[in-house]
Amino acid sequence: MRTQSFAAIVCISALFNSWTAHGDTATEIQQIREEMRQMREDYEKRLRVLEQKLERAEQSFSVKAEEAERPKAADKAAEVAGAYERKAGASGRPTAARPANPAISAILQGTYADYSSNVEPEIPGFILGPETELRPEGFSLRESEINLEANVDDKFRAWLTVGLENEEGETKVEVEEAYVDTLAFPAGFGLKFGRFFSDIGYQNRLHNHSWDFVDAPLPYRAMLANQLRDDGLQLRWVAPTDLFVELGTELLRGDGFPAGGEDRSGVNAYTLFAHIGGDWGMSSSWRLGLSQFLADADGRETGAEDSDERFIFNGDSDLSIVDFVWKWAPQGNPTQRNFVLQAEYFYRDEDGDVGYDDGAGSLTTTAYDGTQQGLYIQGVYQFIPKWRVGARYDWLTADNDVSNNPNGEFDILAQDSDDPKRYSLMVDWSNSEFARFRLQYNRDESRPDGETDDQVILQYIHSIGSHGAHEF
Repeated sequence: MRTQSFAAIVCISALFNSWTAHGDTATEIQQIREEMRQMREDYEKRLRVLEQKLERAEQSFSVKAEEAERPKAADKAAEVAGAYERKAGASGRPTAARPANPAISAILQGTYADYSSNVEPEIPGFILGPETELRPEGFSLRESEINLEANVDDKFRAWLTVGLENEEGETKVEVEEAYVDTLAFPAGFGLKFGRFFSDIGYQNRLHNHSWDFVDAPLPYRAMLANQLRDDGLQLRWVAPTDLFVELGTELLRGDGFPAGGEDRSGVNAYTLFAHIGGDWGMSSSWRLGLSQFLADADGRETGAEDSDERFIFNGDSDLSIVDFVWKWAPQGNPTQRNFVLQAEYFYRDEDGDVGYDDGAGSLTTTAYDGTQQGLYIQGVYQFIPKWRVGARYDWLTADNDVSNNPNGEFDILAQDSDDPKRYSLMVDWSNSEFARFRLQYNRDESRPDGETDDQVILQYIHSIGSHGAHEF
């Protein structure tokens, strides 16, 4: 009897466990079905949202495409009108098609300067070119620029920069740059013609408002009168390779220092330049350049504008430049932090004769054979948005042979002194890409008397209008 009861209990327990397990499985299945239903509803909702976004995007694209076609239609109408004018015009000369509206901008600059020395600066071993004097002490308006830029048509682009500067109470207006650049030359070639800043070196082609320091490096000031600009044409070629390779040459009138002189005609100065560069990882890029400037000077006059004394040079001036630039920004994004290292080495060889005109009718001449070298290196670091700090070191040396110096007229070339040098520190703040304030300190040890000049300069640079982006 007990055996039968025990068997019954075992059977009832097995049936209960089986029913319980079945119940658990049914609940789990129901939960899975509920989760699938919720996922299906969520998926359908997201799909409907995406379909609505796609519909809005297609409508927006259709509107923009229609708007983009309107200028083309207007250009076609202008082309037809131009053709009609060429056919029916009274003059019989072709009438150009209506160009696009040019981008117009203005650059406003000014400084406040304070110097510890009141001596007019000279550099031993070098005859300085025009406009190399320091900025006036106190407040002064620096050169302001008006820029116009536009595509002439599908093959040419034009650029005009007019400089306005106050000199002794009078406004001086000067065409700084006025050139035409090609847009559709074949096989990587490009042609520029007109008045332009030469592509020798690295900093030379940059307008002074885009410099990282208020003033030009000492080698530029001593050997190029701050910047080489001339009339002529430039031919360049960019290789179709992943590595950036650019080769170029310039044929120039020869008005720009250290060329220059009377009766400039034809081609009196030449340049050759080569640039290579590329990316180094995701965050860095670099460029290395080699340039050669060959100039013929015929009666080149230099000297302070407020003095009757003049140096007159006749001969050859050959300049070689090696430049290097390295730029770093995290993942290639410079908006938060970035660093730029820039350096250039100059070597110049001049051979000819130099005349000294005292302004009273007396001219003394001597044979002159000189070699000069220069170097600058600078680094600029943007540590947070809008704020940058920078440091620069400039150095020069000269080895000149002057055969005749009876009364010390050519002491500036012949005298031996410590190599001229300068140390600079700067900090600037840019509220935007259009407004910048800069504070700079120079410890200038480049004077013939060996005196150190402590220079403090506060600068503002503000731009209005549409201005093209600066090159690398």
